[in-house]
Amino acid sequence: MGGFFSKPEVKPPSPPLLDKEWRTVPWNAKGEYLQSVRCFEPFQPHNDERNEDQHIRILLHGPAGHGKSTFINSVDTIVRGRMAGRALADAIGGKTFTKKYTTYKIKKGGRGTFYPFVFNDIMGLEKDEGVCEEDIKLAMMGHVKEGYRFNPCSKLSTDDPNHNTNPSLSDKVHVLVCVISANALWSKEVPMDMNKVKEEASSASKVHSLEDIMKKMRNVRLEASDMGIPQMAILTNIDKACPEVDADLRNVYKSKYVKEKMEVLSASLGIPLNCIFPVKNYHSEIAPNDDLEMLILMALRQMINFGKDFVNDCTCARD
Repeated sequence: MGGFFSKPEVKPPSPPLLDKEWRTVPWNAKGEYLQSVRCFEPFQPHNDERNEDQHIRILLHGPAGHGKSTFINSVDTIVRGRMAGRALADAIGGKTFTKKYTTYKIKKGGRGTFYPFVFNDIMGLEKDEGVCEEDIKLAMMGHVKEGYRFNPCSKLSTDDPNHNTNPSLSDKVHVLVCVISANALWSKEVPMDMNKVKEEASSASKVHSLEDIMKKMRNVRLEASDMGIPQMAILTNIDKACPEVDADLRNVYKSKYVKEKMEVLSASLGIPLNCIFPVKNYHSEIAPNDDLEMLILMALRQMINFGKDFVNDCTCARD
């Protein structure tokens, strides 16, 4: 019975996990997903003599240090069945590490053959530095040549030798993927003290205002929409953002924290929730992790499907 000096009733914190997954993951179907990726066949384009190397081109963009290069390495590792690290990533710096426009192909078993999907890594977005929005738009249109060194102060000019004046369908981007760390997004469902979250978010992005970068990403997405390019997002570092997910990756779609992060990202960029995929990249691991790979394969297969549909639509429109 409470008296005048009774302590106020303190409500226990809500459990960090939902009772069941809000998105179904076929955790035991990794082999099936991997096989579908490995067996993906390139599209049949309209007659174009330049289109000898057919592929789906996937462009990754987002803040510096949020896992674009690491995601490419993780996909390379999964598809080839061994650890890969061709897309150089910086483990400590918050500034952009990728300086040039680079295409990454994943080698098949046969000599000189590659899987028919490629990734383009691009200089990261920063508040006052990083890649120009205009250069991302030019890359989506196929006007940026391989090896172009980005200039944060100015966009690629039409008279630059790295400007591709007459891009083919294969030069153009077929899927735009936004990459952002879960640590950088605010959430009410905080499983740790707020100061630590803010500290980790600052360390992950190394920018004064993520909001400014999100506005740039939103602008790029609107440009992609005008071009008809499908868009997706991957939410990285989910293990660092939620202790329950760190303990067991199969908690990813039970985690209230991760779900709210996805909802914040959806509201910020306008990307539908069913086009946002939370993932954990290979980072410290030296052995395969089936659950990690399943989450990445789900995202990768969607990228390939989106890209294939876009290219087929472009091809039909030209026939």
